[in-house]
Amino acid sequence: MLQDRFGRTIDYLRLSVTDRCDLRCSYCLPKGFKGFEEPTNWLSFDEIERLISAFVHLGVRRVRLTGGEPLLRRGLPELCARLTALDPALDLSLTTNGTQLERHAEALAAAGVRRLNVSLDSLRRDCLRAITGSDSLPKIMAGLRAAKAAGFAPIKLNMVPLAGVNDGDIESMVAFCIEQGFVLRLIEAMPMGATGQAARPLPLAPVLARLAERFALSPLTVPLGGGPASYWGSADGRFTLGLITPISQHFCASCNRVRVAVDGTLHLCLGDEASVPLRPLLRAGVGEAELAERLRAAIELKPERHHFNEAPQRVIRFMSMTGG
Repeated sequence: MLQDRFGRTIDYLRLSVTDRCDLRCSYCLPKGFKGFEEPTNWLSFDEIERLISAFVHLGVRRVRLTGGEPLLRRGLPELCARLTALDPALDLSLTTNGTQLERHAEALAAAGVRRLNVSLDSLRRDCLRAITGSDSLPKIMAGLRAAKAAGFAPIKLNMVPLAGVNDGDIESMVAFCIEQGFVLRLIEAMPMGATGQAARPLPLAPVLARLAERFALSPLTVPLGGGPASYWGSADGRFTLGLITPISQHFCASCNRVRVAVDGTLHLCLGDEASVPLRPLLRAGVGEAELAERLRAAIELKPERHHFNEAPQRVIRFMSMTGG
């Protein structure tokens, strides 16, 4: 098993397959941004497979593919099938903005992807256009219908509430999730890059109190995935709410994850610049044993916690450069 110097077991890897995205969410990427990684620097499918294999042999049991928008990476279902073939017990999941999901949902399910998280910040078409920079709601809704038809369940909707922007849309999102059988996850915006640092995150404790009273929510004792969210469920079982609170109530003591960017850079923490370049090792043909030792050594660099509150200007890279 992979353990860091603070005794945390690392069993969850988030891997970015592209830093490109067809949306420009206001808290993620600035309009007109063109500083994307050159495709020649992206990890190839063969390199990704080697890397995931090494992590799996070191005890990683959950892998989430991210972006940018991962479904912009050509042939992604093929990669998913290759990864699930490494270990039948591997929990392979995907985070997507949903715009490409209508075309790919069935192939992803057939390739062994177990779970989907879909980003959706508002059900109001004009509000979502303002946040994402695109008239994206019809495509996302079509993608959600396709995902349900392909058998994905539960589907989690990721919403980033922003003060004065979409914070008034939370109740309508709850109603939509109850109607559709989706899980709603509210995520505090993180100060990553200029866009994240300019966002106005909404503290989620008052939101939880309001929703808990209205929908009779109580904490769930069985975790819903291996990530940082804490979950509450309604008494009638019709609604599940997840909260991710890196700003108001950080969860660093139980952090079990690391991230690999599209260029093969291993990021040990979202809120820290500690990183290790893995692409040179993979392209040099390093053997399995040495790769495993390099990964063990890299995990030792994982910091004890982030410093989003004390030093919000510390992380200058955008979220898409890390892997969502």
